[in-house]
Amino acid sequence: MRLFFAVELPPDVRGHVAEHIARLQEDESGRGARWERVEKLHVTLKFLGETQAARIENLASAARHVAGEFAPFELSVLGAGAFPPRGAARVLWLGIEDASGRLARLQRRLEGELTNESFAPDERRFHPHLTLARLQRASPSDAKRLASAHAEAEFANAPFTVNNFVLMQSELGAKGSRYSVLERFKLEAV
Repeated sequence: MRLFFAVELPPDVRGHVAEHIARLQEDESGRGARWERVEKLHVTLKFLGETQAARIENLASAARHVAGEFAPFELSVLGAGAFPPRGAARVLWLGIEDASGRLARLQRRLEGELTNESFAPDERRFHPHLTLARLQRASPSDAKRLASAHAEAEFANAPFTVNNFVLMQSELGAKGSRYSVLERFKLEAV
């Protein structure tokens, strides 16, 4: 099973992001972009990759332990950019503002618990974001124009409360991947 832990977006924030994507899709330079479906947008906490189903209960137990240490907290979708930051853009993203630092702490605690379950820690620095589009099929000039339009669109702040995080399964198919929630972990600390 292909698994990852993530924070989902509430419907109103998804709608706000969908409007931003729709505006970008109107730009003809977006024709080579592969746009993410809005219902799939999430903030990845930890990508586990191919994992045996027999390990799910241990993963869920570790996640429950971490969730019990955190109270709900606020995040905002804010800021627009592209990866890589220099050269031809390959990914368009929206940033996640974590003013309290709780998302970063949650991610580090989850990473630590999963290391105890024999999952290697991510070597890259945690950079919370929403992936909007992949531009591998776009020409370099189209990718540059679309990345500029994305950055100039000035995505307005979209705050939301994180009450839980999820263990997701990603199933690859002919029409792309499909995500399903295996378990939800409520943030319960007081």
